[in-house]
Amino acid sequence: MYFEDDEILGGTPKSRFFDIIFHANRNVVEGEIEKMVEWMAALELVIEQKCGLDVEEEVKRVLYDEEKRAQLENKVNSLYIEYMGQILSQSE
Repeated sequence: MYFEDDEILGGTPKSRFFDIIFHANRNVVEGEIEKMVEWMAALELVIEQKCGLDVEEEVKRVLYDEEKRAQLENKVNSLYIEYMGQILSQSE
């Protein structure tokens, strides 16, 4: 699924995410970014320890593999939407 200018979101998931983080409560945004970075760190540890893989090399393979591009883009958009929801739910 490719997002260009979604009528429901009023833009792309990425553009809406940035609109929200620049206007939401700073403490809420900081907390969510901290959780995101902690999650990424945990994922790296799992990949290194459980799979014995070089995380940086594996990530580069996904980033530059044209066959996985659409799948990666869908996942990125999904994460933008997920984190928007987390920030908005704490900002009400």
